[in-house]
Amino acid sequence: MNSALRHIHPNAKIGNNVKLGPFVTIEADVEIGDNCEIGPNVCILNGTRLGNNCKVFPGAILGSIPQDLKFKDEDSKLIIGNNVIIREYCTLNRGTASNLETRIGDHCLIMAYVHVAHDCVIGERCILANCVNLAGHITIGDKSIVGGLCAVHQFVKIGTHVMVGGGSLVRKDIPPFIKAAREPLSYVGVNSIGLRRHKFSNDQIHDIQAVYRTLYMKGYNTSQAMEKIMASPHSTPERDMIISFIKEADRGIIGLRHVNGNRANGNRTA
Repeated sequence: MNSALRHIHPNAKIGNNVKLGPFVTIEADVEIGDNCEIGPNVCILNGTRLGNNCKVFPGAILGSIPQDLKFKDEDSKLIIGNNVIIREYCTLNRGTASNLETRIGDHCLIMAYVHVAHDCVIGERCILANCVNLAGHITIGDKSIVGGLCAVHQFVKIGTHVMVGGGSLVRKDIPPFIKAAREPLSYVGVNSIGLRRHKFSNDQIHDIQAVYRTLYMKGYNTSQAMEKIMASPHSTPERDMIISFIKEADRGIIGLRHVNGNRANGNRTA
């Protein structure tokens, strides 16, 4: 390929066996790991760190400055793990002074037209389907899936092993191990299929279901349900993870929506 068709800064650090398509732009403060494939018209901008064995499809823009009026050109990063696939026309911003980095874990699939804003932290083996839009400071736990056309409010936390239905507006935190769907976004059950795919035992899944029955299905508000859950002598790592998540849910957690449209008490905090 004629090098005149690319703009590769000589100070960029590019690993072994990296394939670069035509019209690629790579700025000076960029590091790309081994065995990556960078498609045509991709821009990899200052502050980007791309791991090994990643594939970036045409038109993606990595490491662009945050869309945040408070940003003052601080030295921040976009850190992408190994074996990550970034499909066409994604825009992934680097961090601000708040956290100084946006981070995407290993083995993630970021589908076409996804936007990941500043200071987001996405765990390992997550899938963001087409046209997902993440505002700033969002955290997504490992092995979670966010359906296409979802819009997620800033500072929202999504737990591990969560499935979010396509087209959802995510305004509140979503606890681990569950499925979330409908409008307004609500608890619709434990993500049992996803958990089995990731080798959770039937006993583990039943224990998780028991916690969420107390939280959502017995008419308690969140404070009452948490007291019942914490009072149980049957402690498991999954139960403790759910308790810790809810305690740290600054935005509150999603609730339960009945078929007739009335919300249950699970979303209240008093």
